[in-house]
Amino acid sequence: MSDQNNPVLPLVLRDVTYEAGKRDLVKSLNIQFEPGKRSIIIGPNGAGKSLLLRLCHGLIAPTSGTVEWQNDARHAQAMVFQRPVMLRRSVAANVDYGLALRGIAKGERRELIDEALERTGLRRRADVPARSLSVGEQQRLAVARAWSMRPQVLFLDEPTASMDPAATHDFETVLDAIHHAGTKIIMTTHDLSQARRLADEILFLFRGRLLEHAPAVEFFAEPRNDLAQAFLRGELLWWRHGDGPKGPVSTGPKPD
Repeated sequence: MSDQNNPVLPLVLRDVTYEAGKRDLVKSLNIQFEPGKRSIIIGPNGAGKSLLLRLCHGLIAPTSGTVEWQNDARHAQAMVFQRPVMLRRSVAANVDYGLALRGIAKGERRELIDEALERTGLRRRADVPARSLSVGEQQRLAVARAWSMRPQVLFLDEPTASMDPAATHDFETVLDAIHHAGTKIIMTTHDLSQARRLADEILFLFRGRLLEHAPAVEFFAEPRNDLAQAFLRGELLWWRHGDGPKGPVSTGPKPD
């Protein structure tokens, strides 16, 4: 469980670079995440959005630079992936598993499980096998597992990418509740409408670089960066391998 008396924010990235195969996939990132604001990360495929979350969460270490928390954040943060893994057990037992690993007493675990499932709309599904849930329900269960730990920071990587509009609405309602309960939300999305609905601040990444970090209202009204402007217009940003960024062009769907 997170110790709320030891705040872990702000989270500061200083000159963070991550290299793989002799290529810099993220480059010289300097970012400070403050408490309270919902931070939404956007950008085209390959921009480095998921890598940024993994660097912040500690799943990978930067090649150079530092990722600095105010206090020890190992038990104060959680992450929900685009395709969460469901354990072969019930919905309630999926939540219980992580709490048990933290050494939380059984009676306290029961209360935490009930609250997490109630908050995510899954209480009536508590005894159902987790792998039989719909995609949207599995994502809400992933959030319930994370939320039961009372994290100060919750990272989410494209959590609604496979959901229909109704499931997305339900999921965003859960995120609103988590935000208002005091958990910091840091999330990637390809859905600009979702970013408009949820964001307090926007981080726009392109080719591993942070090109703009601004309040959401200002960003969506008039981005300062020309590539961000093109991205909001729906233009496809592309480049040839090994070249610098080309100008934005309007074209057909990008190949998978």
